[in-house]
Amino acid sequence: MAAPGNKYFIQDKLSQRAPHHESFAKLWETQWKPACEKGLYPFMFSSIADFQPIVDDISAKGLKRPYDWDQYAECFFPKGEELVARAKQAEDEGNKEKAYELYMCVATSLTRRASAIYRIGRFPMPRSPKQWTAWERSKSAALKGLGLHKYPMVGVSIPHVHAANGDGPELQVFYHLPASASASNKVPLIVVFTGLDGYRTELAVWKNGWASLGCAMVIIEIPGTGDNPGVPSDPESADRVWSSLFDWVAQQEGIDQNRIANWGFSTGGYCSIRLAHTHPDKVKGAVCLGGGAHHMFDKEWLEAANYLEYPFDLPYTLSRRHGYAENELDKFYKEARDKFSLISTGIVDRPSTRLLLINGTDDEIFPIDDYILCLQRGGPKEARFVKGAKHMGEPESVSVILQWIFKILDLPGDVGQFMSNLAFDPKY
Repeated sequence: MAAPGNKYFIQDKLSQRAPHHESFAKLWETQWKPACEKGLYPFMFSSIADFQPIVDDISAKGLKRPYDWDQYAECFFPKGEELVARAKQAEDEGNKEKAYELYMCVATSLTRRASAIYRIGRFPMPRSPKQWTAWERSKSAALKGLGLHKYPMVGVSIPHVHAANGDGPELQVFYHLPASASASNKVPLIVVFTGLDGYRTELAVWKNGWASLGCAMVIIEIPGTGDNPGVPSDPESADRVWSSLFDWVAQQEGIDQNRIANWGFSTGGYCSIRLAHTHPDKVKGAVCLGGGAHHMFDKEWLEAANYLEYPFDLPYTLSRRHGYAENELDKFYKEARDKFSLISTGIVDRPSTRLLLINGTDDEIFPIDDYILCLQRGGPKEARFVKGAKHMGEPESVSVILQWIFKILDLPGDVGQFMSNLAFDPKY
């Protein structure tokens, strides 16, 4: 722990309880409505007008912890179905030029908005049949919109050639390759690891920024989330998945193999720390944004964090991500740190590629203390702590990360211009 007396950096906050844990209505008013109004995570590609009737329905039903996840997901289906139908109608209107224009101006907005509706319906991770339905519908809607964008993104199935110990056979990724890329004009690649609850459907929001700089982009979920084939209970399953991913990347003739960067978000950042040490020759640098490494698995920390910044039940969600059943939380508390800690297992003591650790000092999901431990072990690492900020330290952290990646990949990027390409303003 980073503070004197064997205490967490934010020890004095651990006894607090955030009001959004009282009910979904409180979650909406205190945390999610402001994010939705601004299009911030997890409400990328969304419109508050779409969500308000859903929120009213959920609030009228009095949904709160512990949630009935099927009942929760059902509330999102009517609006999602409506938006998909309107998007399809716009897409099918007539000639190709008109259809493309309408899809870009109308159906892209509608389809992405439908994806956003289904995304929140499966949030924080699919735990019930109807939440799995929401996840499948979210992917379908997202691919419709992304496929006809100025910078198209497609779904790719990659053989998991290093599969073992019960891993699935394929990696499912979203992939954008610039039209100009070729064997004679190779382009940089950004590999994004998604988080505990943010999947490739929403982190595609970063695609336009990188595409505007002529970069390719791959987005993949981490083991235990989304469609990742890695066995979540096996710490080494991620290593096998990334080996299969980079074998595939090596076969892409349009990718500059010497200009690849990795960016992991939240729990994906934990995977980025591991990647930097297990596959140091595969990426020019890795970014861990808001990730953890060791104390993130502490029972004391998780029991407190269960009522802090995270919108739902963090310990249960994190334990599911690591392969534990809903009724195995005590087993997770007992085993997880020794089994998955990047400190206890010696991962961070290995040689690594360049690694940037960045987060808010007051993160209430994963303790900043873990970065202190990482900096004290192995080779030198780079870090930025955003004073007073919570999980992931945004927006300051994003500017720091972009400039760091621009530099290591020799990209002539401008942060302001990059961010302007991410804007989403629903019109229909």
